[in-house]
Amino acid sequence: MKMPSEPHTVAMTTVPDEAAGAGVHAGARAGQQSPEQSGTASQQLAVFDPADQFDAGSAFDPEATFDAGLEKRFSLAARPAAGLEAESISAWFGERKVLDRVSLSMPAGTVTALIGPSGCGKSTFLRILNRMHEMVPSASLAGEVLLDGQDIYDPQQRITAARRNIGMVFQKANPFPAMSIYENTVAGLKLAGLKASRAEKDFLVEDSLRKASLWDEVKDRLHQPGGGLSGGQQQRLCIARSLAVSPRVLLMDEPCSALDPTSTRRVEETIESLRGEVTIVIVTHNMQQAARVSDTCAFFLAAQNTPGVIVEHGDTDAMFGNPRDQRTNDYVNGRFG
Repeated sequence: MKMPSEPHTVAMTTVPDEAAGAGVHAGARAGQQSPEQSGTASQQLAVFDPADQFDAGSAFDPEATFDAGLEKRFSLAARPAAGLEAESISAWFGERKVLDRVSLSMPAGTVTALIGPSGCGKSTFLRILNRMHEMVPSASLAGEVLLDGQDIYDPQQRITAARRNIGMVFQKANPFPAMSIYENTVAGLKLAGLKASRAEKDFLVEDSLRKASLWDEVKDRLHQPGGGLSGGQQQRLCIARSLAVSPRVLLMDEPCSALDPTSTRRVEETIESLRGEVTIVIVTHNMQQAARVSDTCAFFLAAQNTPGVIVEHGDTDAMFGNPRDQRTNDYVNGRFG
């Protein structure tokens, strides 16, 4: 995740006629940056300066005392999992339509897996769920994304609030290489506009790393560079960084695609431990993983030169055991894709 060297201005784009007719708000939903930069902070955020937030020379103090209300303020329990609803989402890159009227309910506290062949719009749909699609040049969309009934694209909704409520873990682990493990874990506080004392940060570091199943492996080297961890540990560090701001929804874009089986198992154990506390939406090409970790599943498919749609969605056991659509049956059983 790269940080901007200076605040930038929103670039307005022309919305396709079809999108305009579907109720797109061009200013709020037009894009600015490339998919590779989709983790970039919004133009509404101040320039990130680690020196403003961290004292790199200070040591972690597990005995630090803090107010009893601290855990209530920062714990996931204080911000319960939220339901997420996508209603008639269509998406374009320029004139090319990539999603067509996709609707999906992601119940609070559950794990939803998005499956389907490459190029069918899964990752685009995921980025739309926390307003990262609009960071792509010439991108536009129609439809609504409702977080507990509130449209996150409403002009009154701040993008920073959307990103705090709906966190994101990317396919490639992206810890800040110049920051320590400790600093990486709490880096999101500044971006979310949250102030925390040293004792509060100490609490968050341990709590978030424990939730990400990483604490026992790094507790004695918290001030060593996060970039020095293994690939699997870096990915769990990124999960911890997302959890530190107490998101209500966590999006995961193929988080295990570059990991070995042992690291994959650790990430899946983390997902299982978060079930009920956070709503999780995960894109995966691993059918066994989708069957293991998810409660519900959505199968995306795009025929040649047509936008992606959801062919079938529902209970994961039913989708894998007795799918309603033959295309779903063929895909989950490895006959194509």
